[in-house]
Amino acid sequence: MLDIALYVLAAALMIGGLAGNILPALPGIPMIFGGIWLAAAVDQYRHLGLWWLVAIGVLGTLGVIVDFVAGTLGAKRVGASRLALTGAALGTLIGMFLGIAGLLLGPFIGAVLGELASGTSVLRSAHVGAATWLGLLFGTLVKLVLSFLMIGLFGFAMLVG
Repeated sequence: MLDIALYVLAAALMIGGLAGNILPALPGIPMIFGGIWLAAAVDQYRHLGLWWLVAIGVLGTLGVIVDFVAGTLGAKRVGASRLALTGAALGTLIGMFLGIAGLLLGPFIGAVLGELASGTSVLRSAHVGAATWLGLLFGTLVKLVLSFLMIGLFGFAMLVG
């Protein structure tokens, strides 16, 4: 009975993690990995051993890295100043503590303020901010693909193992 409850919890973590890739209030990829690890532990690692967990963990780590740098890469892509890149990174960091609005607007505002501080026009600064936001959107898509790949590998390992 406890095993069933733990499998349900593992599935809930994975489903919640998928939602967390879109809803910035939830740590999506860590939740997915936690659910996968919980399911593997309940199964006593019979189907999903160390190497499967390492491979899935590497994908998860890549997704977390993409999550943190996507906005900054978007700004860099349009030739943003060093101050704008720093602003985007700081906006992302500060935004994490300000809820959903902070996570969505922090990188944009940081990039705009950084670009303004470097002496460029308001229009150019807004362009850099928009590129930062597009970088975040691209990062979200990459996280979703990696998340589905993690869950797919988990499912494959459970079937063949």
